[in-house]
Order: sequence, then C-alpha cells, then structure tokens
Amino acid sequence: MSDRIKFFLEESKMPKNWYNIAADLPKPLSPPLHPGTLKPIGPDDLAPLFPMALIGQEVSQDKEIEIPEPIREIYKQWRPSPLYRARKLEKFLDTPAKIYYKYEGVSPTGSHKPNTAIAQAFYNKEEGTKKITTETGAGQWGSSLAYACSIFGIELDVYMVKVSFEQKPYRKLIMQTYGARCVASPSSETESGKAILAKDPNSTGSLGIAISEAVEMAAKDKNTKYSLGSVLNHVLMHQTIVGNETLLQMEMAGDYPDILVGCTGGGSNFSGLVFPFLGKKFREKKNTRVIACEPKSCPSLTKGKYAYDFGDTGRLTPLVKMHTLGSQFIPPSTHSGGLRYHGMAPMVSHLKEIGAIEAKAYGQKECFEAGVNFARVEGIVPAPEATHAVKGAIEAALECKNNGKGKTILFNLCGHGHFDMKAYGDYFDNKLEEDKYDEAGINKALEELPKID
Repeated sequence: MSDRIKFFLEESKMPKNWYNIAADLPKPLSPPLHPGTLKPIGPDDLAPLFPMALIGQEVSQDKEIEIPEPIREIYKQWRPSPLYRARKLEKFLDTPAKIYYKYEGVSPTGSHKPNTAIAQAFYNKEEGTKKITTETGAGQWGSSLAYACSIFGIELDVYMVKVSFEQKPYRKLIMQTYGARCVASPSSETESGKAILAKDPNSTGSLGIAISEAVEMAAKDKNTKYSLGSVLNHVLMHQTIVGNETLLQMEMAGDYPDILVGCTGGGSNFSGLVFPFLGKKFREKKNTRVIACEPKSCPSLTKGKYAYDFGDTGRLTPLVKMHTLGSQFIPPSTHSGGLRYHGMAPMVSHLKEIGAIEAKAYGQKECFEAGVNFARVEGIVPAPEATHAVKGAIEAALECKNNGKGKTILFNLCGHGHFDMKAYGDYFDNKLEEDKYDEAGINKALEELPKID
C-alpha cells in the first residue's frame, strides 16, 4: 500500500497545461484535405462541426495550451490520478523489470475519456452550443461525454456501435442516467445508417458508421455540434494531462521509463501517456522505446496502409493521412469495442512513420489472459481494451527476464472493466473466438481508398 500512496500527486501540483506535440515534431504532419476540392481545409470548413476554440487547438503549433480554470476544477474530482508500482506483478512474472502503471479508471465513468469530454463540452458551452452528437464504440466515450454534457447543460445524442450496444447494456444505461439519448448504430435515423442497413440489415456496425451518423445529424442543425472521442489532434492533446502528471510522479519515484506501452484504437489514451515523454525524447534525446498495442482483428498500425482516407464509412469527413484498413472495412465483433476503428490517429500514424514508435498486434484471448493475471495480483480488473496494454507490458517484462536486463516499464491502464464483465464471462466459458485478420476484406476496402496525387 505504501507504494500506491507514495506516487499520488497533491491536487495543487496538477498540471495547468496540455502538451502539444506538434511543436516538437522533427517532421510536420500532413494537412487534412477537403473531400470535395482535395485542398487543405481551413477553419471555415470545420466550423459547422466544432467550436472555434477547438479548431484553433486542432491546428495550433504552440507547445503548451493552458487548461481553463473551470475545466481544472472539474478535473479535481478525480485528478491527479494515481501512478502505481506493480510489485506483485513483477514478482508473479519473476522479472528484473520495474513495472509502473498510470490508472485512469478512477474517473467518474471509469476511463480516461472524461479528460477530453469535459474540455470539449466546456468549449461548446462557451460558444453557445445547445446540442452535441457523437459516436461511441464500447461506450466509454459516450458515457464520458454524457457526464460532461450533464455538467454543462448540453443535450447529447450518442450513436453506439450496435454490437457494443447489445454486448454492453450498462454503458447505455450510464448514458441515460446522465441524460443522454443512446441509439444503436447503424440506425434508421440517418441516410448513412439507412444505406448500411439496405446493404446488410444485420450489420453489427462500426465506429466509422457511427461517426457518419453523428456527423450527418450535426451538419443538419446550426445549433448542434459534433464531438469526437479520439483521433483528432485536439482530443489527443487534452489527454496529455495523463502524461504530464506521470512525468511528475516518476520524479517522485526517482525513476524514468525505458519502455512505454499503451493500447491503441483511435490513439487517445496512448497519446495521452506517451506524448509528453516523446516530447522529452525529441528535445533531450532520451532513449525511450514506445510500443502501441492493437487488436489482431483491427491492426491499422501493423497491417494498415499509410494514406489519405476518410475517417468515417459514409465519407462525410475530411480526408486525413493515417494508417488505415479502409473506411469501408467493418471490423469483426470483438469485445474490445473501443479499439474497433479502421484508422489510427494521424498524429500517431505520423509518429509510426518517422520511427518514433513501434506497434504490436495481439489476439483477444491472450489479452484477456493477461488481464485476468493482472487482476489476480494487482486487484484491478482492466477494461477489455486496456488488456492489450497489460499484455504488451507483460511481454516487455518477460523480455527483460530473458535477457537479464532490469528496465523500467510504464503503461497506461486506461480504464476498469466493471461494465464489461460479460466479456470476462465469455473468456472463462471458452466462448471467445480468436481474433481473425480479414485480409480479403481489408484488401477490398483498401482498393476503395481515395485517389490522392
């Protein structure tokens, strides 16, 4: 218990700024393109969907963005979040490695997502937004934005990927408790949803489809804005309060990570932890290895093509350069709903391209095994998505055991699995299928990538 107490930051030491990695990139990011003109988009192109403050953050080159005091006051309900030394896991693995994890499951909704949900709701409220539409995969984002909108008095519609809507009913109930409306996607409420259902009435949905539905509904109403829980630069930046806190906590521990690990779907929790450390790597030449862990069934970083693509299935969004499996690809129905996205955040993709990070893909059975072992020694049941980071950290620790090198490993435990116990039940009952890499389906989707010179 003493280790856990030791690495709690005092509330007064909570960081006052978000970190913007764009300021430290050795090579600039490729610009998003207008889907009609194929020219770089400007603020006016994004204004129908986002408040101007967020648009400014999306394109900012400032190294730090001050966190407004009203946001910091809400953050104080659960921030600073704890950094734990996983001594029991180290003993279980018999590894010379030191393992730390930043635990974001202490937030009101049990994941890292409120870090950006609160910020986005605040800026929308400042601009007079009456209603927000969004998508959600496993429900962490939808429940977090519902919580944020309840604080600021904003109406919210959430389009939840149908397979998760059915697998995770309690996530829907959390959203309803906070006052949001939750709709299974694809739905018959939008043209995008109707088009998908016309092709496949039994479609299990995808984040790309849900994004199309939410964007379409926002574009129809001048009083409605759209909000995204991952992928975009401003979203990743809001999450860097995680890494900024962890830098201070690692100083308290008298240690510094040799290896950083995070799970990746769209890239938000991974970026939140690793970006501040990557900034130090770029500026101070620190030799830190960074590993992004993704599912084998949706391996955008390890198998995807680095190209311009749409962020949604309905092709309503700007084109962004990212690692993609193709916007028409529908990932299989695994339990890690938050990682079932066809593309990776442009900033994370860019970092992979310039060699600043590496990526590994894991199957859901081996990830759940890692999650169960972690729970039995550390006491926290990880969300299905977070088990990928646990698996990556364990693999890194076993590498240290095999080569006799006592490195320091740090990973982001981005949320608890208390609302995902059906997935653990399926694991214990041997009902989980191994992840399948749909090479034919991905190749077909990649053939439909936009033709950009």
